[in-house]
Amino acid sequence: MAGTRARRALTVERSAAGLAAFVLAVTAAALIGVFSAAETADEYARLRQPAWAPPSWVFGPVWTVLYATIALAGWDVWRRLGWRGSRLALTLYFGQLVLNAAWTPLFFAADLRGLAFAEIVVLWLVLSGTVAAFFRAAPRAGWLMVPYWAWTTFAAALNLAVWQLNAGG
Repeated sequence: MAGTRARRALTVERSAAGLAAFVLAVTAAALIGVFSAAETADEYARLRQPAWAPPSWVFGPVWTVLYATIALAGWDVWRRLGWRGSRLALTLYFGQLVLNAAWTPLFFAADLRGLAFAEIVVLWLVLSGTVAAFFRAAPRAGWLMVPYWAWTTFAAALNLAVWQLNAGG
C-alpha cells in the first residue's frame, strides 16, 4: 500500500511539474509580446481599423483565457502520451508558441504589418496542424485549442485589414 501511495504521489508531482512547465512556456510566449512592444494599446488605437475591430481592452482578457487553455491543452497531451508518444503534436505545439511570440514584435515593435500577416498565416497553418494532432492524441486537448484557433483566424483577418488600411501611412 505504501508503495502504491508513493508511486501515485510521484505521478502527481510529475504531473504538477509538467503543468508548471507548460504554464511557463506559454507565459514566456506571452511575455515576449508584452515586453517587445510596450505601448501596444496606444499603437492599436492610432491605427486605422475596420469597423469590426474590437477595442484594445478586449485583447488582455481574451489572451489571458486563451493562454490558460493553450497551457492546459499541451499539458493534457503530454500527460496522456508523454514526450515520446506525442512528439509530432508537441513539436507543432511548441512551434506555434514560437510563432505566436514572434507576431507582436513584428506587428507593433517593428511596424512590419505585411510581414506580420505572412507570419500569422504560417502560425495559423502550424496551429491547424497542432489542433488536428491534439484531436488525435487527446480530444479534450483539441477542443481546448479550438478557441485559440478561432481567435487566430480572426486576428489574421484583422491583421490583413489593418495592414491594408494603413499601407503607405
